[in-house]
Amino acid sequence: MMKLYVFGWVPDFAVGLVRDLRVRWALEEAGLPYEEQVISHEEKLTDAYKAIQPFGQVPAIEDDDLTLFESGAILLHIASKSDVLLPGDANGKARATAWMISALNSMEGVIQGLVEIDIFNAGADWAKERRPAVIERLEGRLSDLSKALGDKSYLDGETFTVGDLMMVTVLRILRHTDLLAKYPNLNAYKERCEARPAFQKALAAQLATFEREGELKASA
Repeated sequence: MMKLYVFGWVPDFAVGLVRDLRVRWALEEAGLPYEEQVISHEEKLTDAYKAIQPFGQVPAIEDDDLTLFESGAILLHIASKSDVLLPGDANGKARATAWMISALNSMEGVIQGLVEIDIFNAGADWAKERRPAVIERLEGRLSDLSKALGDKSYLDGETFTVGDLMMVTVLRILRHTDLLAKYPNLNAYKERCEARPAFQKALAAQLATFEREGELKASA
């Protein structure tokens, strides 16, 4: 059974967004079982864990003799085990992979730039000055994505793929803003994907871990 490394605690702003959610969701979509391995703040800094995840982050997995880190690589590994997340034809697989990588490269980096301003540096003078330019760049990316999606249910048509899974987890990072409301098709797309039973199960599992670990810490 696959082992998934997760955190037992994160700050409130990150609850429901930590990247192990991507892996949980993919595993639920693929119908693959897994077990959690909770990593504490102290444990993530150890040489033992950094031998698994060199940067002390999550997610990481152990799958038989394979140890793997980075959510994109893990999702492709999971998708390769199932016909649910990747189309059966070579061209479809390539397109789904392209959308997954675009979520990480073209979208997430720009979105994280706004998070750095709004969450980690709120109130700083430089952040206030920088924010309009970051918003302008981000709205350009969202507009491009909205046009690419058009009136399709998913990015590559009517079939949900690993590309949609990654894109929606990236768009969810904007939950502290109202930016998606400006693009009704993107907002509906995100909500459509979040309504999938596999997503709901994955999110509930992540939240349950935080709650359980919090209760254990409080009772210690």
